[in-house]
Amino acid sequence: MFQFIQKKIHNHLVERKISRTRLVTKDGHCNIKFGTTEYQNHFAFLMDFWTTFVEIRWCFVIVLFVAAFTGSWFIFGLLWYSLAKKTQTTIGYGGRALTGHCPGTVALLIIQSLMGAIINCFMCGLILAKISLPKRRAKTVTFSETAVVSLWNGNLCLQIRVANLRKTLLIGSQIYGKLLRTTITPEGDTIILDQVNVDFSVDAGKDNLFFVCPITLYHVIDKSSPFSEMCADVLQKQDFELVVFLEGTAESTSLSCQARTSYLPQEIQWGYGFLPVISRTKAGKYRVDLSNFCKTEPVVTPQCACCFQNKHNMELILHQHTCEGIDNLGFDVIDLQDSVDINEKGD
Repeated sequence: MFQFIQKKIHNHLVERKISRTRLVTKDGHCNIKFGTTEYQNHFAFLMDFWTTFVEIRWCFVIVLFVAAFTGSWFIFGLLWYSLAKKTQTTIGYGGRALTGHCPGTVALLIIQSLMGAIINCFMCGLILAKISLPKRRAKTVTFSETAVVSLWNGNLCLQIRVANLRKTLLIGSQIYGKLLRTTITPEGDTIILDQVNVDFSVDAGKDNLFFVCPITLYHVIDKSSPFSEMCADVLQKQDFELVVFLEGTAESTSLSCQARTSYLPQEIQWGYGFLPVISRTKAGKYRVDLSNFCKTEPVVTPQCACCFQNKHNMELILHQHTCEGIDNLGFDVIDLQDSVDINEKGD
């Protein structure tokens, strides 16, 4: 029992350590902190106050909502009290009412009505804008917890699965990736977050995806791939972060949104493939089983990209020579005219 609890605590600490080392969390948030205040211009945030209010948390929006109305009532209450103290006269009976004999009260009532309408419009617009943020649509786009490396369509590929949880489509969807790692330039400079492009595609290309069911993204590991020098044995020891982006326009709101996630070397399984999630019922309808969305199974996979490329090239050479009718690869092929000349010299 004690070992089980100790293992749980260790796994939790490892997960917290991994989450701190990410630049982009699994749910798409950027894990970055500006440590210096020398270059921070708080006045610029106030000038762009609408974006600032839209991006703040809901708890601050509620506080702002309460403070705006309470503050306005308090300020106008003081103004009404001061105005009544200076202008109000009574003979001991009757009621309080605005009349044309006191123009200050008419002006104050108009100002209060306008300020109330402005506060109402601003707060309603702020709440509506926060509810309809495009990034909320991205919450219904989910990526697989792990990536896999296996063979696909005759190529060694890094594969990631993504699913759209809504029936409405993302129009004009595009996918791409960035490999973040620390590199040292030939001049000796260290680049902490060096970004390398990672191209992804699906069966029908990489742009304008028909994103109605879960799809698998493929990155071909060839000589131009940043994963070309990696292998199954040293992959877990690498230090990089793969960030995957999916952009599109929501069909229902026509707003652009971006879903993103990241994968560390510990979250890439070499020699595994995803289980199928799409099937057809007896009635002819398509069925998506999301219970297998992140599940993988071992498959036959080369241990490295170089091994696969060398073996693949050798198979192509053997196939080419077989088509040319050459049976023994140990002999050199000479031209027929050269052989005739040799025989003539020998004679």
